Amino acid sequence: MIQLTHLNGKAFILNAIYIEQVEAFPDTTITLTNGKKFVVKESVEDVKRLVETFYRDISVLGLRRDVEGFDVEGQ
Repeated sequence: MIQLTHLNGKAFILNAIYIEQVEAFPDTTITLTNGKKFVVKESVEDVKRLVETFYRDISVLGLRRDVEGFDVEGQ
């Protein structure tokens, strides 16, 4: 789950697994796999960073950040 902010300033939590697309129109618009859209204050790059961190935290992208002694390439 990632925390985002609606344009009105209200924070909400979104399950990043359901994100299909993130675009700037110029506001950042997130489209979910079910077609629902959210417009948020965060930039596309911020959303990307949050999603990548989420996937790392649930061990979908490489090693978890709390694992020491190994890098992504296993060296």
